[in-house]
Amino acid sequence: MNTLIIINDPPYGTERLYNGLRLAHALLKKECDVTVFLMGDAVTGAKAGQKTPDGFYNAERMIKRVAIKGAVLMCGTCMDARGITEEEMVEGADRSTMDALAEATLSADRVLVF
Repeated sequence: MNTLIIINDPPYGTERLYNGLRLAHALLKKECDVTVFLMGDAVTGAKAGQKTPDGFYNAERMIKRVAIKGAVLMCGTCMDARGITEEEMVEGADRSTMDALAEATLSADRVLVF
């Protein structure tokens, strides 16, 4: 099963990125193929060096965990709009394009949007 998860919301302030990444991790544990595409403010979730309070989830760590077995792609236009460079991204998250998102959408068995 090939699943594409598109996430639009920022890493903190709503729980959509958090829940989308939790689902991605759960699907990976079930040995599904998972691609997570971060768009809009969600790209800030893949910025390296996040420091969150003890007991609070950390989007950077969650993205790294998903990237170990799945793919994490980031909208390059969204990165540019927010001043995020490839050097600032967490290891395992790759800059991507709308063309790549279109291809991932066409090849996915399921597309989920958060």
